[in-house]
Amino acid sequence: MKKISILLFALLLATVAAQAQNVSVVYTGDTAVVTADGIANQYLTITQSGAHVSIAQSSDLGTEITYNLSGTSTDGEFYMSGSYKATIELNDLTLTNATPVYSGAAVHIQNGKRIKVKVVTGTLNSLVDASSGSQKGCLYIKGHAEFAQQGTLNIVGNVKHGIKAGEYITLKNATLNITSAVGDGISCNQYFLMESGNVNISGTGDDGIQCDLDGDTSTGETADHEDEDSGNIYIEDGILVITCNATAAKGIKAAGDMNISGGDITIITTGKGMWDTDDLETKAACGLSADGNMNISGGTLNLTSTGSGGKGMKCDSVLTITDGFITVTTSGGLYYNNGTTENTNYTGNTDHVSSDYYSSPKGIKAGLKIQNGNSYTYSGGIVISGGTISVTTTGTNGEGIESKNYLNINGGEIYVNAYDDGINSAQDMTITDGYVYSRATNNDGLDANGNLYINGGLVYAIGSRSPELAIDANSEEGKRVYINGGVIIAVGGIENGASYNQPKIQQSSVSSNTWYTVTYGDNAEAFQTPIISTGGGPGGNSSRLVISAPSTPTLATGNNVSDGTSHFEGNCIVGGNGGGVGINEVEGEQSVNDPRVFTLNGRYLGTEVPATFRGIYIQNGKKQLKLQ
Repeated sequence: MKKISILLFALLLATVAAQAQNVSVVYTGDTAVVTADGIANQYLTITQSGAHVSIAQSSDLGTEITYNLSGTSTDGEFYMSGSYKATIELNDLTLTNATPVYSGAAVHIQNGKRIKVKVVTGTLNSLVDASSGSQKGCLYIKGHAEFAQQGTLNIVGNVKHGIKAGEYITLKNATLNITSAVGDGISCNQYFLMESGNVNISGTGDDGIQCDLDGDTSTGETADHEDEDSGNIYIEDGILVITCNATAAKGIKAAGDMNISGGDITIITTGKGMWDTDDLETKAACGLSADGNMNISGGTLNLTSTGSGGKGMKCDSVLTITDGFITVTTSGGLYYNNGTTENTNYTGNTDHVSSDYYSSPKGIKAGLKIQNGNSYTYSGGIVISGGTISVTTTGTNGEGIESKNYLNINGGEIYVNAYDDGINSAQDMTITDGYVYSRATNNDGLDANGNLYINGGLVYAIGSRSPELAIDANSEEGKRVYINGGVIIAVGGIENGASYNQPKIQQSSVSSNTWYTVTYGDNAEAFQTPIISTGGGPGGNSSRLVISAPSTPTLATGNNVSDGTSHFEGNCIVGGNGGGVGINEVEGEQSVNDPRVFTLNGRYLGTEVPATFRGIYIQNGKKQLKLQ
């Protein structure tokens, strides 16, 4: 009999646990109707003042309760406290907290456990918090929040953040629209994970999305994010559109690492820089910002910064790009502030100005260079092995891609148009593969403050007027450019101490806005020069051209490549059908009446060449004369 009683009791407990524990809150004007199903009543203390509802869960509660919120109130709230996980269903809820009773938030979950927030599929929900109060967010969850289902949630944060979680936030399928927030659009601790869904953030007084550590020490990324407290941000898929107008605001800010493997991300920052009175240095706006590493392995990123000193993306450690489509545009000027004087478009020389006093606009920046007396320490760096990257900067001191330590390019396609250095490294730069176009209108195309190694790939670099160069290393401290492989086209020249381990040709000038074809063996690349000004601009007064390739290169005027592949937004064509070819050698007098001997790859072509001869190319696998 005792065994039967125990069995019956166990079955009863299982039956109770299996029962749906639901609480329905229906808001209507200045009141709300609360209905508790199952056995929920005995574990809940419900208090109410008009449409302001407070529910306290008993510590004896041993099963999850689902709270379904619906209806409309212009002066109401939902407050829940307890110590057990719960589900909150937003089911066509429109709720404004005008006169706080329990909290200034529209929805406040004072519960340190997992809270699943179901934005019920097909519903439209709106939350607005009170203008008074000390709430941390319009939707506040003390624990960790998991957003799900395919409904839409609109948020207005009148005191601080739009959505605030004391622990992590995950998002799957739901659409979150934060249209206004005094602080961040979304703020959380531990980590932020977006698997899918839509996030639209605008009108914030601070960052779009910010993730901080919850404790003092990072756990780093853990398996399945179990017990993770990293400050990391993970974006795997979905659509994010973030516009930040606040001073020095970040579109997405991670206290740890930022990992982007998919999704469609658009971020616009317009705010100017600022003087940080705590750190005694300037700070500037940025689209993507991480205090740790940044890893991009997929997705489409469009980052725009128009504010003074603004940046597209930056991290303090290592930036690794293996795939994805990245477009970065910055147009703001250099931001200067010494704590008393501010200039949002500083154009003076910064060589003898403390770096604490200014923030330069940059497309992509990674790593740290820290001064210790008369020496420096370097950390972080940049590694690019894939993806398509386009960077444009137009403001004073605006570098395209900058590493404060090493910079390695192992693949991908990179297209940079920059005001200052196109691609810069504080230490060594190494290019082993990929397609690299780097143009600077006021400095060097490629600039390494250590050694610069080009071991492979196609590199097209354009420097500004003399003494700047297309490709430069820190020769003042005994560093050099090493050309070991690849195809290099340098408009503006390569530093004089360069070491060449393959053939090169050079000429003193090139024509402005003109197509040329480089041939080597059976390969060819056609490239178009920029508009060259005699008084400055790309090439400037010293538009010297240097070309290096695995076999002796030749140069012909015109695009002599047929069926080629376009690169660098149409500025370079890589040959098809085995590659186009140009003239390898021209011998003899230059008189029109004198015979001229032409050879192609050492093969005699004859002396009777038409006066309109402009080169040779390959078409359908056959060598053809190119005429005017």
